[in-house]
Amino acid sequence: MTMHRTGTRKEWLSARLSLLEQEKELTRRSDEIAASRQELPWVKVEKDYRLETETGVVPLSGLFKGRSQLLVYHFMFGPDYTAGCPSCSSIADGFNGIAVHLENHDVAFSVISRAPLMKLQEFKRRMGWTFDWASSANSDFNHDFNVWFTPEEQRDGSIEYNYRREPPMPEPLAGKTVQQWELRGSEGPVSQIASMTGTDVATYTRDRPGVSAFAMQDGEIYHTYSSYARGLDGLWGMYQWLDRAPLGRNETGVWWRHHDRYGAS
Repeated sequence: MTMHRTGTRKEWLSARLSLLEQEKELTRRSDEIAASRQELPWVKVEKDYRLETETGVVPLSGLFKGRSQLLVYHFMFGPDYTAGCPSCSSIADGFNGIAVHLENHDVAFSVISRAPLMKLQEFKRRMGWTFDWASSANSDFNHDFNVWFTPEEQRDGSIEYNYRREPPMPEPLAGKTVQQWELRGSEGPVSQIASMTGTDVATYTRDRPGVSAFAMQDGEIYHTYSSYARGLDGLWGMYQWLDRAPLGRNETGVWWRHHDRYGAS
């Protein structure tokens, strides 16, 4: 731990009260932004997406389970992955267990990935998670909601992720850091993360993380909201705690792992 300014309890309280005003303003602003999210226009979902779940193949409406709202986490787990993205896994560690609370507030919750259902279920058991996880392996769902892109889009620079277009990725990609890939808002050692999923950089980064919200009204489904990249920061529970630790995020590179891999060589 590095040396840090010290002071008396009176000095601490004075500084803390000043910070409290900033925190209150952030809370007020966050409430205003949440209200703005709810005022976005709804867009009718026209396509009949079919998703594979533990209870069989269902339409998107099947994920609502009788609720009027649905929240989806777009988990990076492509068909070629041997394990889920460790960053998405860290986020999932934080939201595992919340579904029961959401479902008792008229909100269904599901994770959706492109990997085959059997592979998702195996990884879910390994991680000890309980949330619903559906496979979109046989649908356009991930591509339509901008969390999966083709090799051609990757090469020719036609990927639009987080509401902006990315330049073409350099070749060869395997084992390299991809500068345009956002990881917590900065350039990251993507090849290290890709290796944790058993893939190379090109394969790993064709899938992306995100969250989407849907509403059902009079039997019709509407897309109401999506967020990506650092827009997920508030959902990454680990970082909300670290932001309150004495040294904050205090990180260089990728330090986190799948939770059952800490201490492994």
